[in-house]
Amino acid sequence: MTDRHAGFIVTLKNDTRDDDDAEAIVTALRMVKGVLSVKPIPADFGQHLADERARAELRDKLWNIVADTP
Repeated sequence: MTDRHAGFIVTLKNDTRDDDDAEAIVTALRMVKGVLSVKPIPADFGQHLADERARAELRDKLWNIVADTP
């Protein structure tokens, strides 16, 4: 038995401005077979905070690994 998918979430590497490449990305996604709609999700400050905290946590872990290496 195989699973059925109702949709997929696409995450962009960086926030993209409406006046830059956003329309090209939306257009490309609409060209994918079976895509019914594409709706951009606005970036918010909360996500930015979460991203920065995750980066800081990873940076601290990596630093601790490097610092403990003789």
